Amino acid sequence: MDLLDFLNHSPTCYHAVQNTADILTSEGYQPLSETEVWSLREGGRYFVTRGQSALVAFRLPRRDFRGFLLSAAHSDSPTLKIRQSAEAAPVGAIRRLNVEPYGGMVMRSWMDRPLSAAGRVMVRGDRGIESRLVDLDRDLLFIPSVAIHLNREVNRSGALNAAADLQPIFTQGDVTLRALVAGELGLPEERILETELFLYPRMNATYLGAQGEFIASPRLDDLQCLFACLKGFLAAGAGESVPALCVFNNEEVGSVTRQGADSTFLTDVLERISAACGKTPGEHRAAVAQSFLVSADNAHALHPAHPELSDKTEAPVLNGGVVLKYNANQRYTTDALSAAVFTEVCRRAEVPLQRYSNRPDLPGGSTLGSTAMAHLSVPAVDIGLPQLAMHAACEVAGTRDTGALIRAMAFYFGCSLCRNGDGSVTL
Repeated sequence: MDLLDFLNHSPTCYHAVQNTADILTSEGYQPLSETEVWSLREGGRYFVTRGQSALVAFRLPRRDFRGFLLSAAHSDSPTLKIRQSAEAAPVGAIRRLNVEPYGGMVMRSWMDRPLSAAGRVMVRGDRGIESRLVDLDRDLLFIPSVAIHLNREVNRSGALNAAADLQPIFTQGDVTLRALVAGELGLPEERILETELFLYPRMNATYLGAQGEFIASPRLDDLQCLFACLKGFLAAGAGESVPALCVFNNEEVGSVTRQGADSTFLTDVLERISAACGKTPGEHRAAVAQSFLVSADNAHALHPAHPELSDKTEAPVLNGGVVLKYNANQRYTTDALSAAVFTEVCRRAEVPLQRYSNRPDLPGGSTLGSTAMAHLSVPAVDIGLPQLAMHAACEVAGTRDTGALIRAMAFYFGCSLCRNGDGSVTL
């Protein structure tokens, strides 16, 4: 599966993690369950999921491994979530759906385009309450803007009311969304217990530009980094540490969930790996001290219409390579040590590296690294790939940058990183 296929088949966080799990399974990785005791073999390949939307995959090079080489990306993207009471009262014979924003989305970008719905559904099955993924996979919904003839200020004032302006038109008939979902699953409607459904744009990822140098797609933030880290993880050679690919959910809404970076998911997995290898608690802490984290989440590229919004000296460009992200207030985890380590990783992998800082008077967002560090204190670096139109319904990135991150992560996951007693670090 290439990047475009991965994007096209991952309309929600649940589908992104399922596709990741399918790729890992095809490469010989064995699924583990959090509800069972783990028995791990030397040379084994494993992955575990939580909440169907977070995943940690790892390889065990040897039972006396040195530490953990970690990466983190997230599976969710800003969107509109459908409420449980989905159908609103009809207006002018048109019935709309009740939705609310998930994450910090560019609202207007979702208007005037075909949309569909996907997610997961809890059903009453043969084994009790079961979860099923669903994708209605059709041009189903539409959020119409107000014509300029009725709102002459539309190009001067862009304020939208989520409760009024973003509810998509659904039908003029009596059909319900739940009936459509039941039909898609081939189940009686009464067996559906609960739904978690999100809207997504009906647009396939595509290359554009005079030379195909750009990629345009929904959900580039952060599926582009997730995909590149996955491919780098699979391509890496064996080292002395446990390589672990981490995918979290709910980054766009603060990560404070059982499957988010601000949970015990990662620490639970690492402790269970050490325990299965016979390490004592002291030996586990020593392994953690020999670990490193690459937090991978896309970065703002220099905007051609508004270069003044970027820092004058640290503004990455599309197709310029991997971005190393800095923030004086540590909203990004990058410090001198972690930056030096990742710079050396890129040098050895022959990958171009760019630097990003917010303009000093414009506060930026935070990402997974600093959140995960509340539970696991290891040196960490925040990186990403440059993109435009972040958090819009369709985003744009450079075609060549994905391959750059794959090469960097392949070297990283296979290196023999060691923190020496004198404070130096060797790769």
